[in-house]
Amino acid sequence: MTELLDRIRGALVGLKMPRAMEALDHTVQRFEKGEITAIEAIDALLSEEYATRETRRIDVALRTSKLLPIKTLESFDFSFQPSLDRERIAALAQLDFVRRAEVVHFLGPPGTGKSHLATALGVAAVKSGRQVYRASLAELIDALAKAERQGQLAEKIRFYTRASLLIVDEIGYLPISQGGANLFFQLVNARYEKGAMILTSNRGFAEWGEVFGDPVVATALLDRLLHHAVVVQIEGASYRLRSHADLIPEHVRANAPIAPPPPPKRRGRPPKNGAANS
Repeated sequence: MTELLDRIRGALVGLKMPRAMEALDHTVQRFEKGEITAIEAIDALLSEEYATRETRRIDVALRTSKLLPIKTLESFDFSFQPSLDRERIAALAQLDFVRRAEVVHFLGPPGTGKSHLATALGVAAVKSGRQVYRASLAELIDALAKAERQGQLAEKIRFYTRASLLIVDEIGYLPISQGGANLFFQLVNARYEKGAMILTSNRGFAEWGEVFGDPVVATALLDRLLHHAVVVQIEGASYRLRSHADLIPEHVRANAPIAPPPPPKRRGRPPKNGAANS
């Protein structure tokens, strides 16, 4: 028996299964006591190793996806945002929109949970084995502009299109130059009908011309981003400022909802050269 166990340990080392090796002695003891069958013993060892590897995979994926700190739907306070349809958010967590390469828009005032929900869906996608990447719009455009200066724009766009789900956070918080808007359009155009996206914004679609500094580019963006889209409007106060509500002016607390306009009419397929105003 000792010789056999030594061979098993050697095999586990060779197969790089350290967690199974740690659990080996305890599992053998349970088998010898008749608590589990031989098949159950094998299952226990493999399950230990698989769980450890899956935890490691998820940890690495969450870091590379820029999804830390982790947010989950379980930790979201739906009672604080009664305008949200909890069942609708739960349906999004099934990730069918990722399979269909759709775009999810979370719109609402600052602090209403848009980024939390976007990150939580990203975490769910990572756990399901999908590749995810998250960045603010400003970070994304800075990276694209740097790549363009270095002559590596096409490669950078390919990097962002590899992810099954791209999360673009904080649209509307900072002004975007016309050059930056065109770079973002090229990325959106590359992912159009090929990869899912989640966008969060504190600005209504009617204001995107101002956000991106060019109504033509904004229209071209919305043309693609609203074609296969799910729009979730969040109305309510800031969760972060809930304990200081008495200090917030009434006109701010009563922030009007951001109502999305009807989707723009389709104007055919995107131009081949990627220029928004061609």
